[in-house]
Amino acid sequence: MGGHALANQDPPLLQDLKLTILSSSVLYPSPPLERRSMFLSNIDQVLNFTVETIHFFAANPDFQSEVVVERLRSAVERVLVPYDFLAGRLRLEDKEGRLEIDCNSAGVDFLVAESKLKLDEIGELEYPNPVFRQLAAAGAVQEGMKMEDQPLCSFQLTFFKCGGFALGISNNHVTFDGMSFKNFLQNLAYLAAAGDNDTLPTPPFTNRHLLSTRCPPRVTFPHPELFETPSSAMLELSPSTTRLNFKLLRLSAANISSLKLLSQPHSTRPTSFNVVVAHLWRCKSLSLWPPAEDPKRTSMVLYAVDIRKKVSPPLPPEYAGNAVLTAYGAASVEEVGKGEFGKVVEAVAKGAERMENEYARSVVDWGTLHRGFPKGDMFVSSWWKLGFADVEFPWGKALYVCPVAQPRKDIVLLFPSIGGVDKGVNVLVALPKEEMERFEEYFYKLLPTDE
Repeated sequence: MGGHALANQDPPLLQDLKLTILSSSVLYPSPPLERRSMFLSNIDQVLNFTVETIHFFAANPDFQSEVVVERLRSAVERVLVPYDFLAGRLRLEDKEGRLEIDCNSAGVDFLVAESKLKLDEIGELEYPNPVFRQLAAAGAVQEGMKMEDQPLCSFQLTFFKCGGFALGISNNHVTFDGMSFKNFLQNLAYLAAAGDNDTLPTPPFTNRHLLSTRCPPRVTFPHPELFETPSSAMLELSPSTTRLNFKLLRLSAANISSLKLLSQPHSTRPTSFNVVVAHLWRCKSLSLWPPAEDPKRTSMVLYAVDIRKKVSPPLPPEYAGNAVLTAYGAASVEEVGKGEFGKVVEAVAKGAERMENEYARSVVDWGTLHRGFPKGDMFVSSWWKLGFADVEFPWGKALYVCPVAQPRKDIVLLFPSIGGVDKGVNVLVALPKEEMERFEEYFYKLLPTDE
């Protein structure tokens, strides 16, 4: 454990990236498009919030800043033709008051900025510094701006003194889930390199009626992972009023392999994801031990599952929208904290196993009959294997891609390590101070050692 303690000291965080905005413009689909309304599924309906993603690139002498700006500007204007909804605006449709996208070609914001710093002066890229939000400032929601006027997507290029640069993309989550955003990035990169050829490698499938509610809606399963609330506010994603500490904890590839071994013989599905989630769930349970409540209480860990291949008929892989639902693992607090680790891994695995067609359709229909959100002891949001850094732009692949993290209690984020998924995983945890200290202690203490 001694090595972990040294490796896990929090680095000093830079407070200001010393940016100057060089230009600000609005880009429109080219050529112009006919206006239309776009249906949003029940999954999309509850994801009306902004996601900011920062892509860091090394300097490339063949692509000076002016060339990068021009290539990206042209690619965005052209990609907005097949992705017309990105240039649209949210609105409430008249009949039921549901959110829909008015594909009105109102445009996306495009900012160019420069920093007085070099890329290697801004700190460790893997560490989620809140100041990185300055690299996606184009997407900041302006106070007083009506929903109908707020852009759904924005782009910001920031050039550093060394020639390296960052591409910050800010988008409303109603536009994409992780897989469809990866497809979007691949299409954008292709257009940035393709000259006049607008034939996309992965044309988006934009008909979200494939995830419509059945008529009449049929909730055919109990859904303990969903919490009904009279409010339309997303309670579980609201910033906590409790002062939170946040830490980046790391699991190496060797740590993950040792967790897989530890799960045997009780687990038949010890995937990397399942064992990491089980380990985090166990740390969460023990960090509250002895529990203030009954140790027999049912604890739930939540995580997202892609349902493109789960529903029948399957969704096209090019489905551009949100096709993820919340799966859950359930066990008593005591079983999670003190039971066999392999059984905890199995409880996690059952979440994805449960998410077959009828269960997924039941969740979608639940969203028509009720208003609510997922609720559990911990939600694990994984960016680990989405592969954003694998996208090849004309100026190369990103050094690193990360979201701008807003630490929230009991929402744990998984990020890849620099070098790819085979190098291990970074875990961002936000908890009150004392609980965080216990969580971090168990995080390393419970890892098997070779000794």
